[in-house]
Amino acid sequence: MRTTQRAEVSDSLYLLSLVVKHAMRPAATLLLIALLASPSIAIAQAPASAPEQQALLAQADEVLAEMSKLTGLPIKGPLKKQVLSRPEIRKFLEETLDEEYTPTQIHKEEAELKAFGLVSKEFNLKEFLLAFYTEQAAGVYDPRRKTMIIAEWLAANIQEMVLAHELTHALQDQNFDLLKFMYAERDNDDASAARQAVMEGHATAAMIQRMMGGAPLAALPSLQPMMEGVIQQQFAEFPAFTKAPYFFRLQALFPYIHGMGFVQKALQVEGGWENLDTIFRNPPTLTKEIFEPSIYFDGKPPAPVALPRPPALEGVRGLRVLSESSFGQLGYFALLGQFISEAEAKKIAPSWLADRFIVYESKADGRFALVARSRWTGPELALAFFRDYHTILTTKFPGLVADPRSTSDLFIATTTNGNLILLRKGDECRWAEGVPAEKTEAMLKWLESL
Repeated sequence: MRTTQRAEVSDSLYLLSLVVKHAMRPAATLLLIALLASPSIAIAQAPASAPEQQALLAQADEVLAEMSKLTGLPIKGPLKKQVLSRPEIRKFLEETLDEEYTPTQIHKEEAELKAFGLVSKEFNLKEFLLAFYTEQAAGVYDPRRKTMIIAEWLAANIQEMVLAHELTHALQDQNFDLLKFMYAERDNDDASAARQAVMEGHATAAMIQRMMGGAPLAALPSLQPMMEGVIQQQFAEFPAFTKAPYFFRLQALFPYIHGMGFVQKALQVEGGWENLDTIFRNPPTLTKEIFEPSIYFDGKPPAPVALPRPPALEGVRGLRVLSESSFGQLGYFALLGQFISEAEAKKIAPSWLADRFIVYESKADGRFALVARSRWTGPELALAFFRDYHTILTTKFPGLVADPRSTSDLFIATTTNGNLILLRKGDECRWAEGVPAEKTEAMLKWLESL
């Protein structure tokens, strides 16, 4: 459940796009990440003069050569570079968003968020993305145009960090084709998020190693706690980011923070930067592998679950399938973190093993139906999630009326959006929302039969 993935615009747009399908994300640096270098210095300075712009372009060439040497990725061709003002970068983001997303696609991503109750009915995804990422965009590598976009207003220390990160993306693109890399799993939210974490984690790790004077990251303890601490300290500087729902903030930072942790582990396992081709040529397919790198390096990811389309919803007048995908450990962490608490998310989400969901939409009245299936590490954990999701449902549908058949493993209720069924069976938790009243019994039997 993220927003379509496209390694193109700024890590900005593409970041939030994670939200539902990971397809709108480009390759850029969030200011929150760049501030790891010097969290106490000023971010902005006066716009660059013509000579200063030329110096920035020359600096980019120098940093590109540095990052090539550090990562072992050869420079395979010329790189276009542009120095833009803040208004010009916002215009670039707007144009890229319009190019990459039709109104229908934007509606689809926005509708998924609303179906899961992660945003209000009035939420405007396009406006939010532009505000969120105009604030955060510090630099952009555009794989489609093979161009490095340099922000002219950044302070020198921040500029260096941004260039190191973005020019690593340029090297990734020349060696692994970022568009192909990101598009390969664009219909699978969880796999897309995992690939995004590889791309951003690799660039962030390279940026940090350069910042540390080349000290090998493989020899250091995990840097994730440090990154998380510094970023938390910077929230007050970014009101749009701070005010964003928990789900968005987690999805935005995950590929940088946890992706960097994954790459740090890869450096230890593979023996150096020159051996990291594997994570691009055979990338992880689950965010669980990013959270727990040993699962990836042991080559034993959990088996997927199937979720066919329920016959009970086939042929329902006005109802159409909007999307089908996997939410993943990241998605469940975000869901629990937003509706329950981050502490509960840390407790339950690591027990996720597999899931699938289908979102339906009724164009006539703007309502949604949702069907999902999840597998957990054992019956007790499935029951724990069942209880948490029961709490989530009471938040999403405050006027729901419980059916007397409800038990400790089954919850049936009537809402203004149709009926809902939540079922725990063995190590699985399955549910359906927005079910027409006359289809409730058929849906219950179908969920039990999976």
